[in-house]
Amino acid sequence: MTTASKADHQVGGRILVVDDEPHIVELVRYNLAREGFEVSVAHDGHEAIEKAKQDAPDLVILDLMLPYVDGLEVCRHIRRESPVPILMLTAKDGEQERVVGLESGADDYVTKPFSPRELVARVRAILRRTTREAQRPAARPVAVGGLVLDETTHEVRLNGRLIDLTAKEFDLLKLLLSHPNRVFTRDFLLEHIWGYDYFGSTRTVDMHISRLREKIEDDPNTPTYVMTVRGVGYKLKKDQG
Repeated sequence: MTTASKADHQVGGRILVVDDEPHIVELVRYNLAREGFEVSVAHDGHEAIEKAKQDAPDLVILDLMLPYVDGLEVCRHIRRESPVPILMLTAKDGEQERVVGLESGADDYVTKPFSPRELVARVRAILRRTTREAQRPAARPVAVGGLVLDETTHEVRLNGRLIDLTAKEFDLLKLLLSHPNRVFTRDFLLEHIWGYDYFGSTRTVDMHISRLREKIEDDPNTPTYVMTVRGVGYKLKKDQG
């Protein structure tokens, strides 16, 4: 067994599958169980929220269209309670739907119909990434001006005030804060933050930067932290004087 296949074999865990279509649930459950994952199932939004609390899964596969409470609201609810990775599984494949799903806190997005092998590969990739992050030594808080990001507590404060960021906004700010005055292209940010298998456009980056500015800038139209480098991308300005 190669090193790569050994690493894949060692990635396991508890998966919560949320979908109201029985054949989809069985297809996903069967393929995950065959790969050694422990699988629990929910068929509507209410049940999903309860099982996410009770089962403490390592990853949630979440359909967008659900009875009672839709997938976006379930995603937001879970994200408020837990950093568990969420993989959206839905028939909607437009860019706007992907952006909204990711904005709600999802980590990845797969559209129906899907390849079971691809789905399992994405589950493994997400779990490998989160395992590596959990094993890294605790990082010291990084700060520029009154803006402080603490990766250990996953908190951002501006002049002592706690700022509520989505997972992707946090990741963007962490990258920019960790390399003040370095210019990042939109393509680099898209690949680094969203990953190799995200097929969105650089407009996704612009939308997230705009929402990030609304939360950390006194005047988002005249930013002092996250600066646009025209024709290139973005940087975080180190000198706030």
